[in-house]
Amino acid sequence: MTACGNDDAASSDRVVRIGTTDKDKAWDVFEQKAKDKGITLRITNFSDYKQPNLALAQKQIDINLFQHLQFLGAYNVANNDTLTPIGSTYIVPLGLYSKKHKSVADIPQGGEIAIPNDPTNQARALFVLQAAGLLKLSSDTRQPSPADIDKGASKVKVTPVDAAQTALSLASVDGSVINNTFLERSGVDPHSALYKDDPKNPAAEPYINALVTRAEDKNNPLYLQLVEIWRDPAVQQAHSDVTKGTAAPVNRPAAELEQILARVQQTIRDGK
Repeated sequence: MTACGNDDAASSDRVVRIGTTDKDKAWDVFEQKAKDKGITLRITNFSDYKQPNLALAQKQIDINLFQHLQFLGAYNVANNDTLTPIGSTYIVPLGLYSKKHKSVADIPQGGEIAIPNDPTNQARALFVLQAAGLLKLSSDTRQPSPADIDKGASKVKVTPVDAAQTALSLASVDGSVINNTFLERSGVDPHSALYKDDPKNPAAEPYINALVTRAEDKNNPLYLQLVEIWRDPAVQQAHSDVTKGTAAPVNRPAAELEQILARVQQTIRDGK
């Protein structure tokens, strides 16, 4: 992981240690807008999705911004933790991409599709492929895995890989379901998706991304100020530029985010 920020940060009482996996140009604007409000961001850019929640729980950072509520819920349930969303940011559609085919219909019977192997993004990827008509799930679980695929009724087979490898796999598979983070890093145009889910669908609520902190800090006024700074028009425009307009901004009250998270966590506990 790499840390960015002012070397004088430790001397200020308005320092926030924030973690992400997506340090891009929008974060430069975010950092500057925070500085304009007298807040120094000490940014840690983690190399994979597993680290930011663990760092937050261990008090190595104060807040993170990298995950949707489904991912957070899975972490909390698995680790008996209570990390809490304090502000919504955006929903990023999850899309299917290909270098070999120009449409979903072109993907052949028995084609191979790479999907992320972390449980939450894997489940969402399977729903994307089912909605695209490429596979059928044999159960109505909200957290499916490849074991839930009805192979006889499906057109494609899936290969779970590390999320960072989904874009790199494009040359060797018929298609790949890729998170926006890795689209930019790999130079894949987000508008070239053969299919993507709809961020405006109520079923997309679990995929709202959020600023997250420890439960005991959810009312910290300094952290709540960062929620408002993220929504500054200049930060929003920078994020839109980085994502090429594919991320849909979301402005939901923290109380609603907690309710959605509670539903997600209960569903996971129930094994549905």
